[in-house]
Amino acid sequence: MADRTRSLKPLLPLLVEHVEYQRRHTTELLTAASRAAADELIAVDSRLYRRLFTSGDRTRQRRHGQANVRVREESSGQAINVTLLEDTAFWSWAIVETLRHTGLRNEELLELSQLSIRQYQRPNGEVIALLVVAPSKSDRERVIPMSVELFHVIACIIHRLTRDQPTVPLSTRYDVHERITSEPQPFLFQRHIGQRNEVMAPGAVGEMLRRTCVRLADKHPEFAERHFTPHDFRRLFATDMVNHGLPIHIGAALLGHLNLETTRGYVAVFQEDVVRHYQSHLARRRAMRPEHEYQPVTDTEWTEFEEHFDKRKLELGNCGRPYATPCSHEHACIRCPMLHIDPKMLPRLEEIETDLLARQSRARAEGWLGELEGIDLTLTFLRDKRKEAERVRCHGPVTLGMPASTRP
Repeated sequence: MADRTRSLKPLLPLLVEHVEYQRRHTTELLTAASRAAADELIAVDSRLYRRLFTSGDRTRQRRHGQANVRVREESSGQAINVTLLEDTAFWSWAIVETLRHTGLRNEELLELSQLSIRQYQRPNGEVIALLVVAPSKSDRERVIPMSVELFHVIACIIHRLTRDQPTVPLSTRYDVHERITSEPQPFLFQRHIGQRNEVMAPGAVGEMLRRTCVRLADKHPEFAERHFTPHDFRRLFATDMVNHGLPIHIGAALLGHLNLETTRGYVAVFQEDVVRHYQSHLARRRAMRPEHEYQPVTDTEWTEFEEHFDKRKLELGNCGRPYATPCSHEHACIRCPMLHIDPKMLPRLEEIETDLLARQSRARAEGWLGELEGIDLTLTFLRDKRKEAERVRCHGPVTLGMPASTRP
């Protein structure tokens, strides 16, 4: 999942740009087409459309008060239901923006209502908009401070739902897991279907994102093999928070996690973030230490440094004990966890194993139980190290080289 998050992060700006463009383009097209007469040409973003208005449209307008606005794209000849297209574009934009600014679960997104919007006044008089998230997976209500971008999205949703009436219409939501229908509430993610308003289904949110990515794949081939799911935004939200310095326990509270380890599992660490944070750590540590501790390396110190690595060379490979430390395992190398087997010495391991098996048979025949127990333990360590050496041989060694001397 961390690899998936790393691969999706560079694609997120493209997705955001696309849904924002589609929302703006379809809004302009709907406004222009609504004012146009039948067969009139309309130009939006250098693309030509022709207004369609048939006898069927007149009948629907007479019976229902309005009919869907339809146009035909001149370049392709495709007939487009602009009313439906603009509605889909708006909700695709609203879903992407809300998910990426909150990290909500799919179920939590669909349970947002006008009652979820609260405000908090700080002692200095500043008013902060809050988004109250209903209990979901963890059965705990939580509060998310709304950024300017998130507040804009919520305001646009409410403006859309109240453009023909004074308040957000009440609608019901069917819970597919508990198989119950909620009481009528002013849910935010509701659409007008037929003669009633219904809250979107969880599958509809995922399908809307999938179709958006399919359309993007025409210009950006990287979307052909990957598409966003609602939960991907949750992982991207967590990764962005932690990698930009927000304490992980605060991130856990915003995500509604009861365990910090769950939040850590959501965070994908990027290589450049590791290098940047480590370099910042070194700079802070060096600034706190006196300058006289950073003296140039003497010839004696450098010689001791090189001799340490020479002493770690063994018959079967290399010892991984830290610099300037003696062997603390009494040179019991086969049993020592610090021994790194050289794959070239695998035949030698076979010879040692053959000898140990012979000694094992002799100890079993003579009844040397103490000796037998020690040989069994050594065989276990030997076989584990052989597996490790074989794995290294399959992937190939990585030569890091020796650090160059910084002596003047």
